[in-house]
Amino acid sequence: MIVVATPNPAVDLTYRVGTHTLGGTNRVLDVQRRAGGKGVNVAHVLAALDVPVRAVLPLGGDAGRWLGSALAVPFDATACEAQTRSTVTVTGDGHPTVYAEPGPELSAAEWERFSALLATRIRDADLLVISGSLPRNAAPELVGEWVRLARDAGVRALVDSSGPALLAAARAGADVKPNREELLSATGAADETSGAAELSRLGAGLVVVSRGEDGIAAYAPSGVVSAPVVPGVQGNPTGAGDAATAGLAAALVRGLPLEEALRQAAAAGAAAVLRPVAGEIDLSAYRRFLNGAST
Repeated sequence: MIVVATPNPAVDLTYRVGTHTLGGTNRVLDVQRRAGGKGVNVAHVLAALDVPVRAVLPLGGDAGRWLGSALAVPFDATACEAQTRSTVTVTGDGHPTVYAEPGPELSAAEWERFSALLATRIRDADLLVISGSLPRNAAPELVGEWVRLARDAGVRALVDSSGPALLAAARAGADVKPNREELLSATGAADETSGAAELSRLGAGLVVVSRGEDGIAAYAPSGVVSAPVVPGVQGNPTGAGDAATAGLAAALVRGLPLEEALRQAAAAGAAAVLRPVAGEIDLSAYRRFLNGAST
C-alpha cells in the first residue's frame, strides 16, 4: 500500500471558459468541483491504476467536510480549526491559469496530531508519498520529520515539493521529484545537472526531474536515465505532474526497473492532460502510451 501525505489539500474548482480576459467579464461554460490538492490528485491517480492507496490529510471547516465527503479513496484526516483552502483553475483558452489560496495556518498541536496519525499509517505502507505545498507558516522541516518517520519504519519515501521543503526532504534521505524550475529555484543551481547533484549531496536518494516538453530524467548513483515526453498531447496540463508522481510511485512500489518507472511516469502525465480536471487520467490512452503509441 502507498500512503500519500497531503499537508495542504484543497477544494478544486475548474472553470472552462471560451476566452479568459483580465479586467472583463468571463462567461463560464462548465464548472467542475472536486477534492484536490497535489497529494489528493496523486492518490486518485494511484487508485485509477489499481494501486492500494490511503491518503492522510488535515481538514477544517465546511470546505474540509465537503472535501472529505468527495474523496474517492480511503483516507484518514485530522481536524484543524482553520478552513481548508480552495483553488480555482481557468481552462479552455489554451493557457490554463491557476489561482491557489495559501492554505490554513495549523497550530503546533494540530501538526503533532497529523504527524502521529501519519506515523501510525506508515507502519502498514510499502511507500510514503509526500506531495504538494505546506500551508501558511508551516515549518519546512516538517517534511524532513515525516521522511524520518518512514525511514525509521523501514519505508521508502518519495517527495514532490519545492523550496525549503524540497531541501528538507533531501537532507532526510528521501527520493525527490521536483520539476526543473523547482529544482533550480530550491538549489540556486545554474543548470539541471548541478541542481540534481546538490540534492544528492544533501542526502537525497533518487532525484527525478520533470522537464515538461523535454520529458523526465532520474539521477541515480548508477547514472542518469531519461524518458521522452509523449508527443502530440494537448489538453489541460494542470494535473500532469501529480499523475507522473503517481505513475512513478506505482512503479517503485512494484519494484520495476528505473527506465520502466520513468516510462510509466511519462505515460501517466500525458494521460492526465487528456482529462478536464486534475486527479484523473485517460486509462486507455495511458495503456497506449506505455506501448509506445502517441495521440
